[in-house]
Amino acid sequence: MLALVLAAVFAGLGKWQLERSIANGKPLPETTETRKTLDAVTKPMQPATETLAGQKVTVTGTFVAGDTTVLTGRSGGGTYQTVGHLVDAGSGASLPVVIGWSDRRSDAVAGGNRLTDGARMTVEGRYYPAESPDQDTYDKGEYSAVAPARFVNTWKSFDDRMYLGYVVADGATAKAADLGTIADRAPTREVQFDWLNLFYAIEWVVFAGFAVFLWYRFVKDAWEREQEDERDAALAAEAAALRR
Repeated sequence: MLALVLAAVFAGLGKWQLERSIANGKPLPETTETRKTLDAVTKPMQPATETLAGQKVTVTGTFVAGDTTVLTGRSGGGTYQTVGHLVDAGSGASLPVVIGWSDRRSDAVAGGNRLTDGARMTVEGRYYPAESPDQDTYDKGEYSAVAPARFVNTWKSFDDRMYLGYVVADGATAKAADLGTIADRAPTREVQFDWLNLFYAIEWVVFAGFAVFLWYRFVKDAWEREQEDERDAALAAEAAALRR
C-alpha cells in the first residue's frame, strides 16, 4: 500500500513539473507591441519583470554630457554600442538608453556626445529589465552589460532616482547620433518547453513506475508464498491420510 501511495505522489509531482515546463514556455503578452509612455509602463526604482521585456515605449528627456558609456561584446550590431544617460523630463529619474553602434570606439563615443547638447529629445524603443554587473564580460577595460547598478558609480550627474531597466532606441535616435541602429526585434511568441522541468517530470514518472513495480513484486511474492503454503498443507494432509 505504501508503494502505491508513493507512486501516486510521484505521479502528482511529475504532472506538476510538466505543467511548469509548459507555463515557463508561455510566450510574452502581445501587449509589448502597443507603444506606451515609459511612465505608463513602470516607475523609478520599480523592478522591471520579464513580462516587460521588449515593451515598446516612448520617453522624453535630456542626455547628460560626460555620462556616455561604451560597451562591447553585445549582440545587435557593431563592435561597440553607445549607452547614454537620459534624465526623464517627467520624473527626473535617470534611464540608460542604448543609442546605437559603431565599429570604432571613438565614433561610438562621439555619437553619444552628439546628443548631449542640452536639447530635450523624445526616444522611442523597447524597454528591458536591467542587466547585472555579474553579466559583464570584462576585457581590457571594456564592459558588456547594461547595468544601472554599475552606472551609478560612473555617472557624474545622478540624484539617486533611476529606472531599473533600460531602453534600446530605434533608428531615429541612432540616426540623430550618426550611429548604426541596434537590431532589436519583437519578443518571440513561440511556445517552448522548459526542458529542465520536462526532464524532472520524466524522472518522477520513472520513480512512480518503479514504485508500482515494487508493489507488484510484493503482491506477487505474497501470492506465491500463499500458494506454496497451500501446496505444502495439501501435501502434508495427503501424507497424513496415507499413514493412517
